[in-house]
This record gives sequence, structure tokens and C-alpha cells, in this order.
Amino acid sequence: MKNKLFLFLCVVVLNACQEHQPANNSDQQLSVLAEKYVRLGLNIGQYDTDFVDAYYGPDSLKPTSRQPVFPKDSFLQAVDTLKASLQQIATNTKNDTVRVRADWMMRQLTAFSRRIKIFSGEYSTFDAESKELFDAVAPTYPEHYYQSLIAKLDSLLPGKGPVADRFQQLANHFIISPNKLDTVFKTAIAEARKRTLQHYPLPADETFTLEYVSGKPWMGYNWYKGHYTSLIQISADLKIFIEKAIDLACHEGYPGHHVYNMLLEKNLYHDKGWVEISLYPLFSPQSLIAEGSANYGIEMAFPGEEKTTFTKNVLLPLVGIDTTGITTYIKALTIKGALNYARNEVGRGLINGTMSDSTALRWLLDYTLLNKEAADKGLLFVKKNRSYIINYNYGQDLIKNYITAVPEEKRWERFGHLLSNEITPASLLKADSARK
Repeated sequence: MKNKLFLFLCVVVLNACQEHQPANNSDQQLSVLAEKYVRLGLNIGQYDTDFVDAYYGPDSLKPTSRQPVFPKDSFLQAVDTLKASLQQIATNTKNDTVRVRADWMMRQLTAFSRRIKIFSGEYSTFDAESKELFDAVAPTYPEHYYQSLIAKLDSLLPGKGPVADRFQQLANHFIISPNKLDTVFKTAIAEARKRTLQHYPLPADETFTLEYVSGKPWMGYNWYKGHYTSLIQISADLKIFIEKAIDLACHEGYPGHHVYNMLLEKNLYHDKGWVEISLYPLFSPQSLIAEGSANYGIEMAFPGEEKTTFTKNVLLPLVGIDTTGITTYIKALTIKGALNYARNEVGRGLINGTMSDSTALRWLLDYTLLNKEAADKGLLFVKKNRSYIINYNYGQDLIKNYITAVPEEKRWERFGHLLSNEITPASLLKADSARK
């Protein structure tokens, strides 16, 4: 009886070892492929200087040489080979974590392929491009949709005349003077950080540097340097309106890009050793999560009327501006946020060849309510970054739907999960479809 029991236990242990072995093998294989993924991305970045937005992985994965001519075909072949290897692991593994990581990298690699083609002058339509780059296609709205939003503004804004002019007249009351810019932004960032820390413990040594720059096609940018450090740059060559203090403080800082990158670095790279996350390719599905969460992070940190209250009670007194009209202005900005989808139509028109520069500029002026200097810069941004623009509006809406699907008391927890894991736009869309 004892011999039979001993043999039975041996069989059980042997089977357990055999069942566990594939998981170990697939995990090890995935680590090797993750290094290849990083090497490939860094190699592409030698030629396409916009390809790598951040990298904080080992120096050993950085390229040591480069070919004199962009090796498009070699890069595309490397992408296909790596995707096939990842697909094999995803198909054969019984480990859900391995499958999620493999799927995440495959979707990122699809974006690698499209970006390689764009860099080589091989283009597609706006929607086909956004699907490959960002794993999503933003909805299309006809011009009368934006006209209906403008009509809402028409009834809200004081005075008479064109809506864009009246909005600009109201907005001009809330311009931050250059000599107050640093004080206002640092105050807004400090408040956004305090509110974020109420929900997440951030690394003790996390920090950022704030700079003011000119000649850029964007309003603000976070350059994540690794080791929980960011360089946040603000374009100071345009008029900066009071709402941008909170918007950029949250978007570029807390709980936006700075926090997102820190949590990925800590939770996935350092704690789990997932080397693939150390590379952030700008034109990839990861950017839809990054930009969408950074935009929705404003509402997370300043829900309801709290943005208006903080602006009225703290920021405007710092600038020396009275609060007359601020409530109307904030309401107008909410409608203006919905109008942001008009940028997508501008991108579609320009990329698909159905809209001239002059028409595109008219759309930016009439439907996004930018002033002339901001519209000119906006046109340059769209031309340079193409379908990337969907990440700000459609990305934000996907994130919002994902977060608000749970009770209010659990939303910061879910937001933290989003910022700390390899979440894909496809998974957000799947969750949204399941809710509906």
C-alpha cells in the first residue's frame, strides 16, 4: 500500500512539473522576444526621430551601429517575424499573463509596421492608419453636428456677432500674463499632485523639471526620462488661458503622463522585469491610453465644479484677474471640448486629400474656436502627427467609458489599474461593448 501511495505521489509531482514547465518556457521565450521588440524599436528610432518617446531600459539593448540608408524592408520583415513568434506563444500558452503581454506587443508591432511605411512615404487613409497605429477608429461626425454645438454656444455666450469672436472676447479676459505664468503653473501642478497623492502612493524620489519653450507645434509636452523623472515643457510663445494651467498640470503631470510613466516603470519594469514597457513608441496603441488617460485625468483630479472653484478661488487671484464670467467660460469650454472631434475631420480631410489647407484652417477657426495663431499651430500639428489626434478626444472618451462603468468610489482604483498595466484600446472597446 505504501509503495502504491509513493508511486501515486510521484506521478502527481511529475505531472505538476510537466504542467508548470510550459509556463516557465513561455515566460522565458517571451522575455527574449521582449528584448528583440525593444532592440527593434530603438533601431527604428535611429532614423525616425519621432519614433521613440521614452526609453529607460538597459543600455545593452541600444543599437551600436546603423546602416546609411533606412532599411525599410528589413525592418518590416523583422516586425513580421517577431509577431509570428509572439502569436505562437500566445496560442500555445496556458498562462494568461503571458498571453496578455504577447498580445500587447503584437498590437504595438502592427503600429511599428505602419509607422515604418509612413516614414518611407507609403500612406493609407486616415481611418486605416489610425487603426494600425492606435488600434482604434474614431467616429465620424458631419459638419451639422459641429454646427449644433456652435448653436449651443451661441445661446450661452454674451453679446452678438460670430460665435468664434464672442468666445474669443470672453477667453481674452482670462489670459495668464507672462510674468505670472510660472507661479500659476507651479500652483496648479502642486494641487494636481496633492489630489493624486490622496489616491496613489508615488515613488518617494519622483520629480519633474518645468521649462517654457517656443517654436513647438504643441501646447505642452512631457519628456519622461526614467527613474521617475520628467521634463515638462510648456509653449510660452502663444497666449495661455487660465484653464490651461489645470489642464496641462493634470495632463502632463498628475495624474497624467508623469504618473502613467512612473507607474508603468515601477510596477511592470522594476517589480516584474517586463523589459518591453521600458520602450514607449509614440505612434502606437500605448499613446491612445496615454493621451486618453491624461485628458480624462483632469476630470479625475478636478471632478464636477472643482475645476471652476479652484480657478475662481486660487488661480485667478494669483493672476490678478477678477472672476466675472468664469462660470460661463468654463461651461463654454465644456462644449468646446466636444468640438475637439472637429480636429479629426481636419485630419481625415488633409490625409485623404478631400480638404484643402484653407478649408482645414476654416474648420479649426470655426469649430475648434482657436484663435488665428493657435489655429495655424494646430494645422502644423495635424500635418506632422496625422491620425495621432484621435488619441486626445476618442481616447479620452474610451477611458471615460471604462472608468465610469464602475461605481464612483471605485473609479480611482480602476484608473490606477489602467495606468499600471498593459491595457490595449481593443480591451477598452471590448469592455465598452459588453456594457452596452
